[in-house]
Amino acid sequence: MNNRITSEENPYIETQALSEIAERTGNIYQSIAVISKRSKQISIDLKRELTAKLEEFASSVDNLEEIHENREQIEISKYYEKLPHPVKLALEEFMNDDVYFRKRTEETE
Repeated sequence: MNNRITSEENPYIETQALSEIAERTGNIYQSIAVISKRSKQISIDLKRELTAKLEEFASSVDNLEEIHENREQIEISKYYEKLPHPVKLALEEFMNDDVYFRKRTEETE
């Protein structure tokens, strides 16, 4: 019997088997560190991408009367709001072995 909560039940909560996460590195703390670092990378990339797209709509005019809502800008913002959280994306990549990581050795430090 699988007690995992599916995304249909609640798209924000999904239980994970810590043993499966720990298997990838042999240590749960190392696995979480890798996921955390990848999550930060994804977050930074998404923020840069969103900022670049929204800068196209930036106005140099400070007059409030001339500022109006731009439908395309709103649609872009809504798209990025609906994207999965970077931690969820990083965890999926980690569990699918799509993340390259290596352990530091004394020689590389």
